[in-house]
Amino acid sequence: MSITQFFDSPQGRRIAYHKSGTAQPTVVFLGGLKSDMEGTKAIHLEQWAKARGQAFLRFDYSGHGESSGQFEEGCIGDWHQDTLAAVEALTAGPLIVVGSSMGGWQALLLARAIPERIAGMVTIAAAPDFTEDGYWASFTDAQKQALEDVGHVELPSDYMEPYIITKRMIEDGRQHLVLRAPLHMPFPVRFLQGTEDTAVTTETAIRLLDHAEGPDMRLTLVKGADHRFSDDECLTLIEKSLEKVLARG
Repeated sequence: MSITQFFDSPQGRRIAYHKSGTAQPTVVFLGGLKSDMEGTKAIHLEQWAKARGQAFLRFDYSGHGESSGQFEEGCIGDWHQDTLAAVEALTAGPLIVVGSSMGGWQALLLARAIPERIAGMVTIAAAPDFTEDGYWASFTDAQKQALEDVGHVELPSDYMEPYIITKRMIEDGRQHLVLRAPLHMPFPVRFLQGTEDTAVTTETAIRLLDHAEGPDMRLTLVKGADHRFSDDECLTLIEKSLEKVLARG
């Protein structure tokens, strides 16, 4: 088992990471909201990459896992800064980005920020713009008032303790929306989505597919798969999707 390493981002955040392999391009795993780099998909893909000698990077956003900060202090823009800092400090050359849930949004933001470095992408239950289209759109008047009065609301989670959603997260999310402007993806892309996902809908996956522009883009729906997308069949599909992207990139 490798030892966690750390680097300090330009914003002064201490980011935890694991890096392995040397063969280019580098596969970068971007986790979901309140997930960490020790999750099933991240560890599985690291083992897959090591077997190939493929360069691989997984890390924790600030306020997640072993990195510095508190979750409640963070927002989409902060985690985008962390992602940029990680790839700029720890990788060189082309990238294949794998984004899970909120990490799918982060993958799209990364492609918008440094398109020249992205050689391919695989997303798993990608959740672009969820702070606006998921949280804000579903908030009651009382919850919206609580954001003003208290500065946050608590939302239940199917997978862990309640999420603390802050006014800053909602307002910052509006500065990083990706489904309101052209989304150019001139590289191979594979979107993966489970039909029994209660956190990200199939409609969201189709909306992303319809909105994005690119010459080699496919959406695969897995009947019965949930948001975790971590059983053996799903993990194998992630591997195969990555291999196809690598072959086409």
